[in-house]
Amino acid sequence: MSTELKKIVLAYSGGLDTSVIIKWLKEQYDCEIIAFAADVGQGQELEPVRAKALATGASKVYIEDLREEFIGDFVFPMLRANAFYEHNYLLGTSIARPLISKEQIRIASLEGADGVSHGSTGKGNDQVRFELAYHTLNPEIKIIAPWREWDLTSRTALIDYAVTHGIPVPVTKDKPYSTDRNLFHISYEGGVLEDPWYEPHDDMFLLSVTPEKAPDKPTILEITYEQGNPVAINGEKMSPANLLERLNQYGGENGIGRIDIVENRFVGMKSRGVYETPGGTILHEAHRAVESVTLDREVAFLRDSLIPSYAKMIYNGFWFSPERELLQKTMDHAQANVTGEARLKLYKGNCIVIGRKAEKSLYNQNIASFEESHGFNQNDAEGFIKLNALRLKLYAETFNR
Repeated sequence: MSTELKKIVLAYSGGLDTSVIIKWLKEQYDCEIIAFAADVGQGQELEPVRAKALATGASKVYIEDLREEFIGDFVFPMLRANAFYEHNYLLGTSIARPLISKEQIRIASLEGADGVSHGSTGKGNDQVRFELAYHTLNPEIKIIAPWREWDLTSRTALIDYAVTHGIPVPVTKDKPYSTDRNLFHISYEGGVLEDPWYEPHDDMFLLSVTPEKAPDKPTILEITYEQGNPVAINGEKMSPANLLERLNQYGGENGIGRIDIVENRFVGMKSRGVYETPGGTILHEAHRAVESVTLDREVAFLRDSLIPSYAKMIYNGFWFSPERELLQKTMDHAQANVTGEARLKLYKGNCIVIGRKAEKSLYNQNIASFEESHGFNQNDAEGFIKLNALRLKLYAETFNR
């Protein structure tokens, strides 16, 4: 290679791609490779990472516990904005990338590294997310994207390369799923899932039972919010990561949070993905419920109109952009009074809101009641209707004669 590098920090997961990349980087760049694994809630996946990275050529391994920062500083701000991409994707993969990139750049600075690398393919969104963050956080860093350089043109070729070089990988040609797991979700792509007509086997899922196998008895939860953030379940206060972990358990047991979608990637193609987001799905519904009694109608309308733009920024990798930071301030300002409780019923794949309350609630039962009420004169509705009908009458009289 023409580029001479002394040290490269690789975003390492221990999966197929990054397991092969350590070996490939050593061969191509003949420099020191530092593996960095971000613990954002992968569970047992991280246990063999250190030994595996060292065995395949890394000189040093960083495993950083970022779970609380991930949920508190990245997932919760996104949930305060009720963000979802293209109707129902809750952005579980997208939201982890800026934090991983941020820590990777920090380690590169700490180690005096002049390069960073990742295992994202040239067809995917993650390459964009990682590299936009790198360019923003350290414009001088050299970026190595193996999938855009090597001649390993498929996941099958990667598996063959791994076998040839004695690199253990967690996939086979029979189950070549590309998965991404964190405390917020897990995604499945590739392999047989590339056929959008194919129904995935139930044994693929890791976080949830199928709704058919969920308990016949519902689970009732009460979630407390303070200024748009969930702080307690059934009255028990918890840290952000612990709260989401608990909700993942409840949701998974009840078959909550599975979706199967075809989405539009930033790079231009459609992609089929299957996702599990049990706790996140619960929080999305609970947050909406508390907002329904605490958020002003016009504020809610305006905020909701901004959600597609906000979500697109996260999906496309612009977390550190000035426009996302500007929108975040708007989203957070709208959350100042979103304090209250939501009660939900989890039952066989369904997350059903069955109650909501707030000490400072905009819902006034005395005014809204169909019984005799005070503070609302029904006769006032006649003038309200006539004023709203004025332009309709003028239109009808002018064009419908």
